[in-house]
Amino acid sequence: MSAGTASPVSLDFIDLFMNADLVVKVVMIVLVFSSLWSWAIIVQKSLSLGKINKEADTFESALGSGRALDDIAAALGPHPKEPFQKLLVTVTSAWRDYKGKPMNPTQGELLMAQVDREMSHIVTSEADSVEDGLSILAVIATATPFLGLFGTVWGIMNAFSAIAAQGDTNLATVAPAISEALFATAMGLFAAIPAYVAFNLFNAKVSRFASRMESFADELMVSLTRRLGEKLGG
Repeated sequence: MSAGTASPVSLDFIDLFMNADLVVKVVMIVLVFSSLWSWAIIVQKSLSLGKINKEADTFESALGSGRALDDIAAALGPHPKEPFQKLLVTVTSAWRDYKGKPMNPTQGELLMAQVDREMSHIVTSEADSVEDGLSILAVIATATPFLGLFGTVWGIMNAFSAIAAQGDTNLATVAPAISEALFATAMGLFAAIPAYVAFNLFNAKVSRFASRMESFADELMVSLTRRLGEKLGG
């Protein structure tokens, strides 16, 4: 090899990190942490959404078995954990408190309003619980590309500073610094893309589950309205 020939520059990721400027290193560490955090949320949400939908399927199958709603609710106890079970117990408990008492239309309207408020609260709180963590994915998806871009800009500034200090525009001189800078952008995209895709996917699934709870709540309200009509009509 002649004296004027530049030695090959290693583009190993570990070397890129170790040789990077302190600011770029901090950016890379934050991006790695953000990526790991987002993947932890993705795994947790995948499992939890799969679980609650499976539980809802099982419960709806039980409702379609022909058993009386009051019997199913009694078997669940006063404080069930699953969203659909909570909705059923709310309706049957309210009806059980009133069905043996004389009732006029005004009291019936008050009962319907009370049950509607309680079920709306359950639907909202359960949807919020399922949605928990998605805001973090949104922040990661939005912020990490810009953070990676900041690391790139900072690294390129250092590369130009090195050119000015050394007076050498040889590509081998500036390639390591530019590679480190561009690596920060790549890491930003690596963190952002899965978070962005997962946020939109999970957001749609949460919306579908919330709609599913609302539909079930509406069915229970129809059942309660029918019972009230029979009681008041009788």
